[in-house]
Amino acid sequence: MTSETGTHADTPIRTDVLIVGAGPVGLFAAFEAGVVGLSCQIVDTLGRIGGQCIELYPDKPIYDIPAVPSCTARELVDRLMDQCRPFDPPIHLNQRVDTVEQRDDGRWTVTTEQGLVFDTAAIMLAAGNGAFVPQRLALPEATPLEDQFVHYSVRALADFADKTVVVAGGGDSALDWALALRKVARRVVLVHRRNGFSAVASSVDQMRRAVDAGEMEFMVGSIAGLHMLDDKLASIEIRQIGGVAQIEADHLVVLYGLVADLGPIAKWGLEIAGGRVNVDTSNYESTRPGIFAVGDIANYPNKQKLILSGFHEASLALRKAFTYAYPDKKRTHVHSSYDAGLAERITSGAAHGDKAL
Repeated sequence: MTSETGTHADTPIRTDVLIVGAGPVGLFAAFEAGVVGLSCQIVDTLGRIGGQCIELYPDKPIYDIPAVPSCTARELVDRLMDQCRPFDPPIHLNQRVDTVEQRDDGRWTVTTEQGLVFDTAAIMLAAGNGAFVPQRLALPEATPLEDQFVHYSVRALADFADKTVVVAGGGDSALDWALALRKVARRVVLVHRRNGFSAVASSVDQMRRAVDAGEMEFMVGSIAGLHMLDDKLASIEIRQIGGVAQIEADHLVVLYGLVADLGPIAKWGLEIAGGRVNVDTSNYESTRPGIFAVGDIANYPNKQKLILSGFHEASLALRKAFTYAYPDKKRTHVHSSYDAGLAERITSGAAHGDKAL
């Protein structure tokens, strides 16, 4: 499977389906496209595969994937990559889709802000809630420290081993990561502007028990300033009701939440409600024929934001997409157990993957 970052195409890349989003639903859609008999290309605005799962909670367990009692988000993405590997879908990272134009022949010309051009029969939006942008710390001194000492996500717990870490925020991500970091860091201090939280009650209870046990600390306040020493974070000012406290710290993890932005997609002429794309639940097609929306970005009555729902939506959408890619060809449904060609493709693909390891 090819994964490219920041590439530029001199000529349009022709494909049956362009999948926008390399999260779990987009990856499953790539596999299902191969099952249906469609070629596909994947683009994602992020610099790595996995979407919201990998950006927000890579090591948190997920319990509602069919036939998988428990797995982390990272493990789920790895398994989905293995599943679609026999079809070898190209994945283009750091590519934000910009414009779409439907030609006279019914196909679409899609361009990215970085210069890639696609010639596709159908477009599948699997972009979650759009491009996620973390709410950043409104302090000018934070910018030069970002990625090394000021973080807006936790990518590996090991990076914080034996360090003093301040976690700022009061939602699920802030509490979950503070609780996880206490197991590897020397000291963890959770800072939130009030004593109430927007996290689930079980996480709040667990956090308070950890504080009572001396496993971590909690302070009511807000981040007021950062101090550097030798180009490293040295201490953090916490503004409280009674004044300003200063904590020596190696890292600051700011988890104030993410702001979802549909970006250029909002200008494509689609019917949008509440930042999501309205679709027909018979095939998850938008109000513009040939453009589909699946996963969190899809909107319809009783929509459930579940990964398994996105898998179902992608499967039905691709069967309608087939009619755009091959309007003169009738596709006959065959259960995968009886599809000899599919079995051979997947078996040979798995064997090739084993050799590569």
